[in-house]
This record gives sequence, C-alpha cells and structure tokens, in this order.
Amino acid sequence: MNLSSTRAVSACAVPSEKSPSSGDDIYFNGQADVETATVDGHSEEAVLSDELDIANVISVDDDVTLNPWTFRAFFLGIGLSTFGGVLAEIYYFKPQTVLVSLMFLAVVSYVLGVFMETYIPRHGVFRYLNPGPFNKKETTFVVIMASAAANSALGTEVLAVQRLYYNMTPNPGASILLLFSSQLLGQELPLSHVAHAHVTLRYGIGGMMRSILLYPSKMLYPGVLPLLSMFDALYEGGMAARKKLKVFYIVFAIIFIWELLPEWIFPLLTGFSIACLSAPNNVVVSQVFGGSNGNEGLGFLSISFDWQYISDIVNPMAIPLKAQVNFFSLLADQHLHILFEQFSNFLGYVLCVVVFVAVYYNNIWKAQNFPFLSQLLFYENGTEYDQTLILNIDYKVDPTRLSEQDLPYYASTWVVYLLSTNVATTFTHLLLWNRSDLRSAWSWMTVSSIKQWWEIFNWKVWQADGMREKDLDDEQIDPHYKQMLKYPDAPNSWYFVVFLLSSIVSLVVMYKTDSTLPWWGFVVSLLLATISILFFGALYAITGLAFIIQPFVQMIGGYLHRGKPVANMYFVLYGYNTVTQAQLLLRDLKIAQYAKLPPRAAFTAQIIGTLLGAILNFMMMNSIIDSQREVLLSIQGTNIWSGQQPQQYNSQAIAWGGLGHELFSVGQRYHWVPWAYLVGLFVPIPFWVVHRYWPKLRADYLYTPIIAFSVGWLGVGINSSSLSFFAIAFLSQWWVRTRHPCWFVKYNYIVGAALDGGTQVIVFILSFAVQGAGGTSHLFPEWWGANQSGNYDRCAMLN
Repeated sequence: MNLSSTRAVSACAVPSEKSPSSGDDIYFNGQADVETATVDGHSEEAVLSDELDIANVISVDDDVTLNPWTFRAFFLGIGLSTFGGVLAEIYYFKPQTVLVSLMFLAVVSYVLGVFMETYIPRHGVFRYLNPGPFNKKETTFVVIMASAAANSALGTEVLAVQRLYYNMTPNPGASILLLFSSQLLGQELPLSHVAHAHVTLRYGIGGMMRSILLYPSKMLYPGVLPLLSMFDALYEGGMAARKKLKVFYIVFAIIFIWELLPEWIFPLLTGFSIACLSAPNNVVVSQVFGGSNGNEGLGFLSISFDWQYISDIVNPMAIPLKAQVNFFSLLADQHLHILFEQFSNFLGYVLCVVVFVAVYYNNIWKAQNFPFLSQLLFYENGTEYDQTLILNIDYKVDPTRLSEQDLPYYASTWVVYLLSTNVATTFTHLLLWNRSDLRSAWSWMTVSSIKQWWEIFNWKVWQADGMREKDLDDEQIDPHYKQMLKYPDAPNSWYFVVFLLSSIVSLVVMYKTDSTLPWWGFVVSLLLATISILFFGALYAITGLAFIIQPFVQMIGGYLHRGKPVANMYFVLYGYNTVTQAQLLLRDLKIAQYAKLPPRAAFTAQIIGTLLGAILNFMMMNSIIDSQREVLLSIQGTNIWSGQQPQQYNSQAIAWGGLGHELFSVGQRYHWVPWAYLVGLFVPIPFWVVHRYWPKLRADYLYTPIIAFSVGWLGVGINSSSLSFFAIAFLSQWWVRTRHPCWFVKYNYIVGAALDGGTQVIVFILSFAVQGAGGTSHLFPEWWGANQSGNYDRCAMLN
C-alpha cells in the first residue's frame, strides 16, 4: 500500500461506530487494518481494490414510504425524456458517437426535483403537486424514463438510410408504427441500426430473462455503480451533499461557458495539432496527425479541449473501474493494475496508428485508390460506388447489373476496423481468466432449473406469476434483490404480451414495407438474439463489456439471404440490435433494483420513455436530413454534422447482405474478415500460458479483447480527442484515485456528471441556435481559430 495514499485517506477518515475507542489504527466494520479507512461510507479498499463488496458501496437500506408515483416524477421524467430524445438524435448525426450522460440526467433531475419541492406550495390542492421532500425513488423513476428515451431509435437509422441512399420517403404513419414496434422490441445505442420489432425483444426477451440476468448478485452491471453511489451521496443530506451540489453548479457553469469556444467561436480547440500547424499542406501529416474534423485523420498527438468529444461514449472520469468488477485475477499491486487497464487501451491506440499507416502506404487492398478514412463503398478508381445501379426494383442484387458495375471496395482502414472488431468478439479471455464467475452466472442452465422456471410461469397477465416466491427463504440471495421482494413484481406475462404484440406488428410492417425478409428469417433472427442475450448479456452484466456481434449477425444474415441488402438490415435489427436493447433494459432494471424502485414503476417509466423518445427521434431525423443532406452524404462531413453512422449501416448492408458471398467467402477479396472470428479465439491463449508459467512477466495486465478492438478504433469520426481522453482517465482513475481517494470518492463522479451536463446542454442549444439542426446554419465568422473553409486544425484537406 502506498504510504501517501494511506495518509490521504486517514486525513478524512471517519472511524466506524463499532471501532475501539483507543489505538492508532484505522478501523473499518470493526476490524483493525492499517490499510483501510472509511470515506463517505466507502472503505479505502472499496476505492483501491479490485475485490468489491457491493453492499459496502451501494446502500442496501430501503424506505418503503418513499413514493415514486408523483406529479413531479412524471413531469420531470417527460421533460428530461424530451431533452434526451432530441439530443440523442442530434448526436446520431455527429462525426463521433456520443451518448447522453446518465450521470447528468440523475443530477439535473435531483436539482430540479429539489427546486419543485422548495417552491411549489404544499397546502390545498398543491399538496398533490408537491407531497413532500423529493426522494431517491422519484429520481430513479425520472432517470429510467429519460434513459429509455435518450438513445437514438434504431428505426430512424433504417429510415435515414432509405431517405439518403434509396431516395425513399416512408409514410409518416408507417414510420411511427415502425418505430413504436421496434422501440418496444428494444431501443438502440448509436452504433445500432434499423428499427422495427426489437423493442418487443428488449421488453419481451430481456424482461423474461430477469431471473437469469438481473436478480443474481453476480450480475453486477458495474457501469451503473458510480451512478448509484452518487444517488446515495446526494440523498445523504447535510453539509456533504450541499458541498457536492455546489461543486456541480460551479463546474457545470464553467464548462457551459467554455464549450462555446470549441463548439462555435474557436473550433481549433477541438483538435490542437502542432504538426498540422507546422505543415499545413502536407497530406501525410494530415492523415496521421489531423483529427479535428470527421474522417480527417488519426489525430495522433493532437490535444482536444472539447469535452463533448473527450467524453463521447465513456466519460474518462466514470470508467467502470476494476474496483467494481474483477476482470482479471486479483493483482498484488492495485495501483499498477489500474495503470495497466488504461495501458491496454493506449497500446491498442498506438497499434491502430501503426497498422493504419502500414496498410495504407503498403497499398494493401489498393488502399491508396480510396480515401484514408471512410465508411462508404467505392469503385476501383476511387469514385463513390452507386449501389442503385446493381439493384432491381425489388431492392435485390441483379447479377447482370453487378457484372456491369463490378464489385465495390472498402477503404482499407475500414477493413482493418472490421478485422479488429471480429478478433475482439471472443469470450476466450473470459473463459480463461473468469471461469468461476461465468460458471456461477450460468448455474441456472440445468434441466431441473429450467423445468422449475417453466412450471411456475403464469400466462395470465392479470395475475402474479410467482417467479420470485422461491427466493423468499433463500439466505444467499443478493441483499438488494431481497429488499425488492416486498414489492409486487411486473410479471413475466407482461413482458411476454409486449413481445407477442410487437412481433405481430413487426411482421405486418415488415411485409407492408417490402423489407424482403421472409417470416422464417425473422424467426431465425429472434432465435439468434435469444441465444446471444443469454451469453453476451451475462458477460455484459458481469464485466460491463458489451461485445460487438453486429458483423457476426450480418455475416449470418448475408449467407441466409443472399443478394438482399434490405433484408440484411432487418435481420441485423432483430438478431443484433435486440441484444443491445435487452442489455439496456436489464441495466436500467438493475438501477431500479439497487435504488429499490418498485418493478412496476420501472416498467411504466421504460414504456413511456421509449415511446416518447421514438417520436422525438423521428421528428429530429427528418429535420436534420432536410437541412444537412449534402453534408451527411459527404465522405468527411464537418466537425458538427456527419453521416458516418448511416453510411456505415448502408455499406455493411450492401456488402454483407447483397454481396457477402462475392466479397467475404473463401478466396474472395475480404475473406480474412470472417476468418478473424476464429483468430480471435486463439489470441488470448499465449498471454494466459505466459502468465501461468512466468507470472512475474504480468501478462495478465493485458486485456486482449480491448487491445484487439482498439486496433481499429480510429476508423471513423473525430480522432483528436484520444490523447486527452487517456490523460484525463489516467489523472482521475489512477493518480487522484490512489493519491487523493478522499477527494475521488466525494467529488470525482459529481465533477464528471457536471462536465457532461454543461457540455450537453450547450450542445443542445447551439444545435438549434447556430448549427442548423432545425434550419439554416450560422457559423462563426472565419478567422485563424475558425477555419470554416477547411479543417479546423489547419491540416490539409484530403477528400
């Protein structure tokens, strides 16, 4: 244990009530240990160690008198769902994938709730609007509703592709039904696609797997632990909570004002590159060091001062820590463990730069014929491939037309992305390093357990299904789940009915919109999704890692439905996006379980948020496409708008769905892309063998799926933020956490939420005010720091 960190904790430690009254040692839970202390109710072990007792981090206590069914909860839930739904769709058309921050939604719901509690009268009829103090269950209700809305509905991706690449404008009524059925099957992350029936699956399949993927204590969902820890801190009351909120307000205000600079006035701050400023006309410099605009370059050694892109998918201050879940074997030196966690990411980042440059300048797959970074398909001469020339009126590939146009090419760096993603899609690493965790997680997979589950399932919607009664006398169950047993459950039959209705609507919409996916393909995709949720859902719950299986599903769909790119989009929707949505559903239900929100309240919040978000997504999608169509169709876009996500989805549908056999089968141009799955199974084994026989080499520090995935990390978007991300992650998750654990526990997550929140609010405002989300753009007048006619970091334009 580092002496300086021990002293830092001791300075702010609060001895346990059970601790002895004398002696110099610090006590935790009545046990003397010179290396532990309590900080805001957390032990230093909980801050620094890989092994975490979740009961010591998230409060198990429950106050049954707290009521989530209030006017305030619905009012704030709908309001923040509106904000989140609109912002999520704006982010869908950004050059870098950005997610709406749950941490921010939680803090702002608390702040607004306390405001309503303070200023709405409590007498007379107003007592129904303000029944008392704003409570934690109301906050949880609001966050779950807003979370369900704050993801770009995947159906909008299908609709966007149809408008941009097929010159189709679907009927608004059919589009809304499409989104509703898809959203009730499952909401999607920004990287997902198509939307029709997967909400059904999200609420259907995911909901019916609660007893497997939600209730057991091994199903930790580490990504939500900082959020719940912050809930406890905000509702602990007293001076500590006021100090946290004061810090939140200050940081929120500062970042709100600051983001005016990189987002509008001084966009050079999005990516400050000394190399680009030194050689503004050098193409190689632009490819390697440029990165302030979408698909510009790799952004190597660039520094970003734009928090929007530094904290795009994962806030570097709120990364699910190894202190929250044991990915590897327990290490003797926890400080180095945290350091090497980031090293795996950074190593992959450096390898990505090396591999991309090597592939391009060795002209592999004729790389130099095409843009350095792109998600589009091209003719061999480098011009953009016209997919409409190979499709017939039924949107199927016509062999005669294909022979006239020849096969398309990918940009070679995008092929590397596909290869690295497939290599990373392996759970061999987890089987080698986490066998005991996985064995206990899948202990339900016995004939007797499945038979028992089937016997107590109740098909009658109006009756409780009795699924949880068997747990009442179990002394080993998760203490958080045990507290939930006092509340009426949302029966499995509710989820089954949602699943059934959504499936029927999906089939109707599928045939009415000429999706070209046959009914049996729909059934196969649902079976594939069910199996995937069982395995990858368990891995996500245990480790917090969401494996990307989209290329795998696309490959299966491509070989099942040859020459049908539109059918492939639908197959991917049901077979892959459903998995992601089920994971989001179960994650939100885990938040409810940790916060002791009654199951039926959580179900209600999810349904309302999902449907509201779908409507808002549809409206924003049409508005942005109408105002930014040419930018969305361009290869690079700008640092504000980009069509990189619909471009990816469309290209993958054409390549896998329409031309999978011609491009990816054995002996074809990109045959190593599917073979990468097999390679990925063996990549972790040498590291495991090395660690077993030469443990002093610490090969267990290297998480091979992360390294493999990171090799293709820079294949798209704004890449100037990578170095800043690693620097802040290292500063927060290692230096502050080990040197100043008291400050880390008190303020780290609240500061991260404030940075996300202030940034996302100003982005929301600027998107409509000056960036053209609802009409004409009003860019800041051109000056040295706002190079509106080129790349903002002043690198050479490539495309």
